[in-house]
Amino acid sequence: MACAPSPTPEGYSVTPTEPATLDGCGPAAPARPPLPVKMVIAGGFGVGKTTAVGAISEIEPLTTEAAITEVAAGVDDLTHTPRKTTTTVAMDFGCITIDPTLKLYLFGTPGQERFGFMWDDIVEGALGGLVIVDTRRLDDCYAAVDYFEHRQIPFAVAANAFDGKVEHTLDEVRWALDVADHVPVVVFDARERGSVRDALLVVLELALARTES
Repeated sequence: MACAPSPTPEGYSVTPTEPATLDGCGPAAPARPPLPVKMVIAGGFGVGKTTAVGAISEIEPLTTEAAITEVAAGVDDLTHTPRKTTTTVAMDFGCITIDPTLKLYLFGTPGQERFGFMWDDIVEGALGGLVIVDTRRLDDCYAAVDYFEHRQIPFAVAANAFDGKVEHTLDEVRWALDVADHVPVVVFDARERGSVRDALLVVLELALARTES
């Protein structure tokens, strides 16, 4: 026996959001949850990791920010970030649903070398990484690039456009960081949701291509 269609108010249409059952009757089968994928956002001190996670996350991001004390200020270079008053001491966490089949879980690393012992735990199980760099102080990002290269984790380099600009061309950034030709180097704005999304998609495509090769 066929099911009678439900009446639809004039001027409206119904878009199915779940697959119908085999006979077209009864409740639809529940949609499959999106595949969880872990991705790491890394880089030196004050390059915009926490900002990037906060800009893209669909949930209130978890941060472990602590105030920069006078002692820390004497250790961490605040020359290019004079307004920075806090720093990540453990990790940042957020998530973003890319589409109904895929959800990214984002883990931001602390930037200072003295917190480097946490990186192995944070990176464990990650599909790929986004290494954010500040082109005014590229030497602060060598450690992050070396880490992903040595662990053979797919990663992309994202030059954060502070004040809407970068100090060097992408070719110069690639040369300075000595990254291989297959490593994408892009410009993005850590404050802009769409810009962060595009940078993460570069990493995702790179990582998926490696798994298929």
